[in-house]
Amino acid sequence: MSVSDDKNSQKEKKKRRFLSPEKKFQIYLESQSGNTQVGEILRREGIYSTDLARIRNQVKEGALERLSARPGAKRKSVPQENYEVLKRELEEKERALAEQAVELAILRKKTNGGSWER
Repeated sequence: MSVSDDKNSQKEKKKRRFLSPEKKFQIYLESQSGNTQVGEILRREGIYSTDLARIRNQVKEGALERLSARPGAKRKSVPQENYEVLKRELEEKERALAEQAVELAILRKKTNGGSWER
């Protein structure tokens, strides 16, 4: 095999296409409509039947995930590092509140047991 044969074989290799989600959904809808033969869609879009099967599975998974979601407010997620910071702040504030509660209890004992008129 010569150097020129290697270059030709590299040129003949098909470049990987990136399909946007909208394009995938368009292909899915067109293949499901039945108006156009699947083979024609595959040739026109330059994809294989396995690609179409993968698109169909993705649409099914997405639909099932979306339909299984419960209505109402969605839970908001916090990144792990923010969670750790918030957790530390909460612990510090709980500790400070406990200290304040102890001081208050001590002051109440002093005022209730003693006289203000000293």
